[in-house]
Amino acid sequence: MDTPLFHSGVVAIIGPPNAGKSTLLNQMLRQKIAIVTPRPQTTRNRIMGIVNGAGYQMILLDTPGLHEAREEMNRQMVRVALESLNEADVTLFLADSTDMAANKLEQRAEEFKKYLNRITSPVVLVLNKRDLLSPERLLPVIDWYRTLHAFDAIVPVSALQGEGVELLTTELVARLPEGPKYYPDDIPTDATERFIAAEIIREKIFLLTRQEVPYSTAVVIDAFTEGEAGRPVIIRATILVERSSQKGILVGQGGAMLAAIRKSAGADIGQLLGCRVRLNLWIKIRKNWTGNPAILRELGLA
Repeated sequence: MDTPLFHSGVVAIIGPPNAGKSTLLNQMLRQKIAIVTPRPQTTRNRIMGIVNGAGYQMILLDTPGLHEAREEMNRQMVRVALESLNEADVTLFLADSTDMAANKLEQRAEEFKKYLNRITSPVVLVLNKRDLLSPERLLPVIDWYRTLHAFDAIVPVSALQGEGVELLTTELVARLPEGPKYYPDDIPTDATERFIAAEIIREKIFLLTRQEVPYSTAVVIDAFTEGEAGRPVIIRATILVERSSQKGILVGQGGAMLAAIRKSAGADIGQLLGCRVRLNLWIKIRKNWTGNPAILRELGLA
């Protein structure tokens, strides 16, 4: 009796900022490992998620949004996204299906073509937020994307609601090569608890502060101490900012903003770890760190 074939490989998730790449990753994993905010360019690093099913293992790479980058940190983010294409057995190009209604597509046509022309693997176009468009409004969006590239498949989804994700999984698995299982079933990501904790803190900064502040911050985990049975995990983290005014915003009146960040992040980290967490936060000014290649390398962003 023949042994059923097993398929495994890498799926790179790329696309413009704020299209829902991290939301889709979390939905496909059925747990949250990537932070999600309403603001563009939240994701800075490549994040791996591992999806297992009957006869397959799919390694998903969530990447920073593709955009015309001007600042050094943003250029490094785009580099990380494009380099993921070199590892991909299949590329998932994720776009926001509502962009046509907002007249955002025509101005990005050449930019999208530039990215798509670099791809050598099969490409599945995923049009997110299909729940916000009627079928009559969605069809012209599909037709427009067909003029950009010969996609191997086009799948409308709602990453937030999970609609269309099962069909998307089927389309992706069908294009994976035969291969072994690279990771045990109980490992959903290669990201460390320290990395995810830092990302959760950064997510709360995005959600709770305003204007340019979140884009000028980074989080460094200084200590991650696991307590004995029944004792909390103690985490000490530093939030980097570029200017003293940003530090003032993060501290808030009477320390209220920093306390809110600590409370919200601590609760989420505790849920992730399944235990109590004592989170201690400090803020440090490192002028113009987002444009400093040495600091970006230190933070793993270059």
